[in-house]
Amino acid sequence: MSWVAVVPVKGNPGAKSRLADLPERAALADAFALDTVAALVAASTVERVFVVTGDERLAPLLAHLGAVIVREKRTPVDSLNSAIEQGVAAARQACPAANVAVLTGDLPALLGSEVESALALGAVHPRSMVPDAGGAGTTTLLALAGVPFVPRFGPGSRRAHEAAGHVPLNIPPSASIRRDVDTPADLDAARARGLGRFTRALVEGADA
Repeated sequence: MSWVAVVPVKGNPGAKSRLADLPERAALADAFALDTVAALVAASTVERVFVVTGDERLAPLLAHLGAVIVREKRTPVDSLNSAIEQGVAAARQACPAANVAVLTGDLPALLGSEVESALALGAVHPRSMVPDAGGAGTTTLLALAGVPFVPRFGPGSRRAHEAAGHVPLNIPPSASIRRDVDTPADLDAARARGLGRFTRALVEGADA
């Protein structure tokens, strides 16, 4: 079964505000997105990766990795979920027979092999999801081809997605696909798991 992935990348100066104590916060947010997209492009069951962004500086870098760029149409309310809906619409228009996976753009330890495993598990449910490591949020939202769904990312998203019929997949909390990064502690945990090359270069440079 083929999948298309959709990744929202805000890329604004306020990105990752809970990493504010780190001087390289903005660069880290960019590196997280690059590592997330690189892992998705490397996953054998992902046909295409659609990135929704309004960041004119970051978009060419993501395109160079192999992503299809969807220019974000800014909305005043709930811009994250609106951006996701724009990406899903573009993905389904381009690849109507493919299943859809929405992933947050802050998974710097993501492995293509673990993406493939999660998609295989999700293939048996019309709608499914991957919770974050803490259990209350969502890192990945999945729907089979033609199955409608509404993204509800934000505080308490796991409960909202479950209520909408997304089945939580049985994936260990240590898995890279559950390791999104919002805080310095999250970054330390992802680093212990193994960072992607963009984030690793940045972190190792800061250490030096």
